[in-house]
Amino acid sequence: MRLSLPGFGSKGLVGLDIGSSCVKAVEVTRREKSGDFDLVSLGTAALPPEAIVQGAFLNARAITDAIKEAVDRGRMRSKQVAVAVSGHSVIVKKVSLPAMSAEELEEQIRWEAEQYIPFDVNEVNLDFQILAHGAADGQMDVVLVAAKKDLIDDYVQVITEAGLTPAVIDVAAFAVENAFEVNYQPDADEVVALINIGAQVANINVLAGGTPLFTRDVTTAGNHYTEEIQKALSVSFEEAERIKLGRAGDDQAMVPREVDAAMRGVNDTVVGEISRSLDFFAATTTDVRVQRVYLAGGGAKVAGLVDAFRQRTGLPVEILNPLARMRASSKFEPAMLAEVGPALSVGVGLAMRRLEI
Repeated sequence: MRLSLPGFGSKGLVGLDIGSSCVKAVEVTRREKSGDFDLVSLGTAALPPEAIVQGAFLNARAITDAIKEAVDRGRMRSKQVAVAVSGHSVIVKKVSLPAMSAEELEEQIRWEAEQYIPFDVNEVNLDFQILAHGAADGQMDVVLVAAKKDLIDDYVQVITEAGLTPAVIDVAAFAVENAFEVNYQPDADEVVALINIGAQVANINVLAGGTPLFTRDVTTAGNHYTEEIQKALSVSFEEAERIKLGRAGDDQAMVPREVDAAMRGVNDTVVGEISRSLDFFAATTTDVRVQRVYLAGGGAKVAGLVDAFRQRTGLPVEILNPLARMRASSKFEPAMLAEVGPALSVGVGLAMRRLEI
């Protein structure tokens, strides 16, 4: 099974976001006349804290059960799903290659990839996309994606055991890109950084005019907040997670000073790690600068994070709403969608991927 890069088709899929703390299933439809998307189904299910660790599936049964629960709760109509991968087993690189046709590159991709990926080329699934711009002096720009086969096999296994069919394997950063472009319709010359902060991984994707220029995953993410709250209050992981999300019980109604200090410290760490990646991008490009930052994912709404990003980068920063231009079924409470919206960015982007028929 190959990987897939950004784009849309016509046949509907379930967007299945298998995060390390929660599984989210999303289904959308596309209006024929306007081309706009409508949210029609949504289901979520929590995962045990260590079901997925650093991208490794340590409890496949729990993951399969959570997929079934999320799909059942959402009453999904399709059995075909699009899923996203990320982390250290996934490599995305923009490279410059001698100009050739897509058919020629298809034949040579494995040889070309050996020069750019740190894995044995026989142990990965590969995909590529030739960029329309950047071709000069007999060269062309290409986005190259490689994911370890054992990672893909893990996803295929749990999806299949849940009674579903894996139809598209996407990259998490590109799924967020799909959701962003449909809902925000950015200017062709605008350069933005999309930062998707999950529980264990944060995906970074710098776009210029809808073209990915720089993509990187870092492992400083949402669980760091939970772990620091655990240490500060000597509570369980589950209770620390509730406190982080502002859902603590009556005995924790007032956020202790220790928690506030821990949150500020992790904000500095998360922002620092991501900012270093953006600084690296800036140092390797002479004529392109990030103009705006969008935060997505479950970690995007952590208290103080947006302000910390603004102060560190000096850039406009806002939380991405993957439902901003979508019409939602009346069965969804607007307050609920506003609360969970940022965490749906990958799932919505996957559901938009769709299949060609």
